[in-house]
Amino acid sequence: MDRERYPLLSRIPTPDLLRQLPESELPKVAEELRAYLIETVSQVGGHFGAGLGVVELTVALHYLYETPADRLVWDVGHQCYPHKILTGRAETIHTVKKKDGVAPFPRREESPYDTFGVGHSSTSISAALGMAVAAQRDGDGRQFVAVIGDGALTAGMAFEALNHAGGMEPEPDFLVILNDNQMSISENVGGLTKMLGRVMTSRTLNAVREGGKKILGDKNKPAAKFVRRWEEHWKGMFVPSTLFEEMGFHYNGPIDGHDLPALLQALKTAKTLKGPQLLHVITTKGKGYELAEGDQIEYHAVSPFDPNVGVQKKGPGKPTYTSVFGDWLCDMAAADQKLMGITPAMREGSGLVRFSQEYPLRYFDTAIAEQHAVTFAAGLACEGAKPVVAIYSSFLQRAYDQLIHDVALQNLDVLFAIDRAGLVGPDGATHAGSFDLSFLRCIPNMVIMAPSDERECRLMLSTGYRHPGPAAVRYPRGSGTGVAAGEDLATIEIGKARTVRQGRGLAILCFGSPLAAAQPVAEELDATLVDMRFVKPLDETLLAELAKDHGRFVTVEDNAVMGGAGSAVSEWFRARRIDADLLQLGLPDRYQEHASREELLAEAGIDQAGIRAAIAARWP
Repeated sequence: MDRERYPLLSRIPTPDLLRQLPESELPKVAEELRAYLIETVSQVGGHFGAGLGVVELTVALHYLYETPADRLVWDVGHQCYPHKILTGRAETIHTVKKKDGVAPFPRREESPYDTFGVGHSSTSISAALGMAVAAQRDGDGRQFVAVIGDGALTAGMAFEALNHAGGMEPEPDFLVILNDNQMSISENVGGLTKMLGRVMTSRTLNAVREGGKKILGDKNKPAAKFVRRWEEHWKGMFVPSTLFEEMGFHYNGPIDGHDLPALLQALKTAKTLKGPQLLHVITTKGKGYELAEGDQIEYHAVSPFDPNVGVQKKGPGKPTYTSVFGDWLCDMAAADQKLMGITPAMREGSGLVRFSQEYPLRYFDTAIAEQHAVTFAAGLACEGAKPVVAIYSSFLQRAYDQLIHDVALQNLDVLFAIDRAGLVGPDGATHAGSFDLSFLRCIPNMVIMAPSDERECRLMLSTGYRHPGPAAVRYPRGSGTGVAAGEDLATIEIGKARTVRQGRGLAILCFGSPLAAAQPVAEELDATLVDMRFVKPLDETLLAELAKDHGRFVTVEDNAVMGGAGSAVSEWFRARRIDADLLQLGLPDRYQEHASREELLAEAGIDQAGIRAAIAARWP
């Protein structure tokens, strides 16, 4: 860190030194922190807009609370870069998302200031409540703060935690900070967003509201309870406080989240109060960098860029699997009026931007609510619609009960387009789709497909859509091999594999994208190479034929080996008492940390060199 450019920030590598500064210096600290964040992320890439929006809040929290003894729990984690810079990682933040570098999200193993590991949304209130209850039981006087965005508040789990905390006896002492910026990755949607938008800005009404608080007195006196209830309903006409106060939280706000003196005063007050507290702060995603404020979606996460120029649009390259899906969705929607597209707050990430524009009445963003998205799709299917749920593999884990109970058990006609399957790279273990083949294949009624290239992806999407029951197509992040996806809506036979090359003795059975890495190995070893296509049902006819003249088999998948596609092949052989020598390659039984996708594939041994080495080690 350049000490001349950052004279204050360079002197406070940890919050205990921050707390030695006078309050008058904090705006300058925030200014330097924002500038350093812009400088660093523009050089190395990473999550950007959310961190810029919480600079003042981060400074205020670490200044007033005795972190890490006092627990600060961040939700989602997109906004944690300023937190990491202030907690001993300023000199290494340039390694964020890189192999062996700083993690992109809070990670307990990385720092005692990262009190709860996170990467998915809506967990902070539950975690902070658990921490607070445990400490309170032990007579520990530490304090606990959960910071949750208004986008993350749309998930049911957040309301489950609010409901639990507000009804507990004795009351837990902890603070929830609602960071209200009307954005998650894209714009927030739904009734909660509308409610939070009714912010009272009138000075007169604010004055009356604050006066009402003062006359309440002891909240346990009958008269005070009556007046308090009247005041809650009155101010509920103007500010979004009634919901939280009815749930048992003392609500304060909304306040300007970029006004450090106001933040400090509000937090000082919250620290003196007992019971569950909720502080509502209004912030701007991308604050302090004009381009990020003006295009909050584009600057949510960025590749390296020139901060003087901004993010530059890339030229056309190979289409990604996400774009293949997005194009297919619009083409199928044009062909079938029953198609409905659903996403849990991942319009951009899942490739639904064009669909949302061309078919707005058939597009449904359920906000960050994966469970609701799946059961909503089930309800659509009950009435003859054809829902397509576009969802990340790691996010589908959150709706597993709904997938089983509400869709598969009733054999409903829902297609799951599962993006980010397998290893995703720099976002790390929280976002890796390492388990979907394992957790899907044990569910009855499911058809499960894994495309090896862009054309196969489009064929499988049409096949799954036409199949009268639950089906899943899982595909990786990024682009494929460059094969043209086509524009037709053709299908393939369910359960039918594709032999890529015929060899002798050794058969390599590939499930999905590892086919490209396995092909040169098969050619070198004169092995039979099969694109299995279907994880469920398997092509049993082909397996039986191969077993007649192939004694050695290798399965390759970008999914956990345990319970995955290779296990399905192994089970098939054992059930038929076929004595096949089987080598199963896939992801290891551990969480792989953040690195490039290529580095992680090599680490797992399912790149070309790894596949060749594993075969040589097994059959030297």
